[in-house]
Amino acid sequence: MDNSGQGRSGSGGAGSQDEPGNRRPGRPREGGGILMGRPFGVPVYVAPSWFLVAALITWVFGGQLDRILPELGRARYLVALFFAVAFYASVLVHELAHTVAALRFKLPVRRIQLQFFGGVSEIEKESETPGREFVLAFVGPLLSLVLAGVFYLGVLAVEPGTVPGVLLAGLMISNLLVAAFNLLPGLPLDGGRMLRAVVWKITGKPMSGTVAAAWIGRALAVAVLIGLPLLTQAGGLGDDSASFGGIGSLTDALLAAILAAIIWTGAGNSLRMARLRERLPDLRARTLTRRAVPVEATTPLSEALRRAGEAGARALVVVDGHGTPTALVRESAIVAVPEHRRPWVAVSTLAQDLKEGMRLSAELSGEELLDTLRTTPATEYLVVEDTGEVYGVLSTADVEHAFVAAMARTPS
Repeated sequence: MDNSGQGRSGSGGAGSQDEPGNRRPGRPREGGGILMGRPFGVPVYVAPSWFLVAALITWVFGGQLDRILPELGRARYLVALFFAVAFYASVLVHELAHTVAALRFKLPVRRIQLQFFGGVSEIEKESETPGREFVLAFVGPLLSLVLAGVFYLGVLAVEPGTVPGVLLAGLMISNLLVAAFNLLPGLPLDGGRMLRAVVWKITGKPMSGTVAAAWIGRALAVAVLIGLPLLTQAGGLGDDSASFGGIGSLTDALLAAILAAIIWTGAGNSLRMARLRERLPDLRARTLTRRAVPVEATTPLSEALRRAGEAGARALVVVDGHGTPTALVRESAIVAVPEHRRPWVAVSTLAQDLKEGMRLSAELSGEELLDTLRTTPATEYLVVEDTGEVYGVLSTADVEHAFVAAMARTPS
């Protein structure tokens, strides 16, 4: 299942995309659980919540096996645990389909995470066209349908009523449910992103597609909250008086509430991030850059600060004998030096050498600016004109403050 606008593609529950605005600039996100491997160079994590779901699936499926294959005894829970792992392996295939498509379109994928209600593929950039958006969303459910077909062929090849037959039938049905659920036309589901792509193509406005798919996603959340308990009480999901293999109506209602909340939140986040992206062009390197004064490496800090004060500047750039910038004096380092010691401290001892990626164009703005800062994390950057002339120093803290202010002005 997926959130609109690139970030996460998810499956099996309420996955969502990791929007470009969800992370502060220049700060990489930490891993999301136990690292299981790096297919196609993309790390795959299993979140702690997965173990809770695996236990639940083992309990429920084990109860169903007790009715179908009572001769298994307690071994039925080992079979059920195998089913839980195999099911999430199918979810991983779903996510890998999103990942491969994203990499094919040269969209970076930060990670895949298997979690409570499925999985998410965290794609870091927006699709450039509605066609690519549609393909990127559709490949996940398509692979789930393909898996369902493979498991169906397996069912035909084995003896009915055996452990392999029951496992293959369960995996076939579960993949059909994953595909069908994710094809529902509301964010953050894959079907919601497909709807977003269609509306985007018709109107020429990605925001219009996001609004339509997000509100339908919220409607789906309400439908799940009300309809799932009614369906299970009516026997639509089981043949006992208690649905889901005897879990009970209270558990059904709790499950519906959790799933509805995830869908509602994912739809709202998609809408909010889309509106935030409309404001991102206001984040301009030129307007956020601090005026800077050039100083030589041996200049005492007190003298450098005096010159900056006279010039109305808030940053210091270390230059060589030819006036070429070589380093930036870190604001945090300046603050850490007591005032009485500043005449005896050279600015070079407080500076960070300019590295590749720390020179930014004054024309950078919006997502391009945030992507550039994430590529080379630093506390300060040298901002230059297209001619190479120094414009000033951009502080990551200033960008973060502007970003947070933009989020605060963005309605849900």
